[in-house]
Amino acid sequence: MGCCDCGPSEKDVASASPAFRRVLLWALIINFSMFGVEIVAGILSGSVSLQADAIDFLGDAGNYGISLAVATMALAWRARAALLKGTTMGLFGLWVAGSTLWQLFHGGVPDATTMGTVGFLALVANVSVAAMLYRYREGDSNMRSVWLCSRNDAISNVAVMLAALGVFGTGTNWPDLIVAAIMAGLALSSSWSVIRHARSDLAQGKAAQAAE
Repeated sequence: MGCCDCGPSEKDVASASPAFRRVLLWALIINFSMFGVEIVAGILSGSVSLQADAIDFLGDAGNYGISLAVATMALAWRARAALLKGTTMGLFGLWVAGSTLWQLFHGGVPDATTMGTVGFLALVANVSVAAMLYRYREGDSNMRSVWLCSRNDAISNVAVMLAALGVFGTGTNWPDLIVAAIMAGLALSSSWSVIRHARSDLAQGKAAQAAE
């Protein structure tokens, strides 16, 4: 036992709270459901930005599941989970970048109506999740990562809807490709932010364990 008898930090209390775990469960259900909707719509419409957003939904569902599993664990374990999530966010960004390049040379013009309709539905889903997670955005790296996922998704959905308008107006796939490239950059930037925060939390957690 350590010599410090102070209670858990506010971040620890928030991360382990039943309210936070309930929010994560709802976020998981919503994201997994939207993955199914968007992957079908993306394939049928030929939209790389919708397909990218669908994969993001799937990745987020997995990330929420990981966060739910480690919510009551020590800071070091939550930081390790955040490292895993940050890495998957980076891999997602690289996948979207590669898909965008492939579509640049081989893709056709996506269906703007499907892009706009599904993009709006996804926006409603992600704004709902982001609103539920907003109060937890300043927690540990694990909590911050789930907030960043939801924020990025809401931004991406607005971008997909703008891309749909661009495709409709220009009759080309360029708006779709541009939005997909932006989504890739956002994922890579958030990945670095989560990994950097997680490494700091991991060092803090290890120091706390060593002091016990």
